[in-house]
Amino acid sequence: MTNLNAIGLDIEKSQDLAVKLNALLANYSIFYQNVRGYHWNIKGDKFFELHLKFEELYNDLLLKIDEVAERILTLGYAPNHNYSDYKKASKIVESTEVSDGIKAVKDILESFKIIISLQRELLSLSADANDEGSNALMSDYIRAQEKLVWMYSAFLNKQ
Repeated sequence: MTNLNAIGLDIEKSQDLAVKLNALLANYSIFYQNVRGYHWNIKGDKFFELHLKFEELYNDLLLKIDEVAERILTLGYAPNHNYSDYKKASKIVESTEVSDGIKAVKDILESFKIIISLQRELLSLSADANDEGSNALMSDYIRAQEKLVWMYSAFLNKQ
């Protein structure tokens, strides 16, 4: 029993989860800042619609950032917190084009593809570690984000 952490999970498997969760945290953080930029700088005929949707999305991303960081702490590890580290670890890159709504929605869809893929990896790792807490979190995120992908995709198809 000495190889278990405070919540009864294998220490090595928990460390692997914490590393992958930190990668997810980095991607969420860059994604969040990109969406803030879209919200602040959006222009054009879909301004009101997208401005509101981007605000909803960045508020949701902010909650997820906090939940992922707290899950890392629950596993007994420290969440990364420096944007310089996030930029190195993230597969999502900082957006430089933030005023074109169609481009922003396309970038959001690409970011979701990366995020969902990482969460599926975490779903597998957490199942192997019998980590129901991380598993449930990833499952909930994936379900909700798949719906958002459908909705943002539908928006693009009406253009």
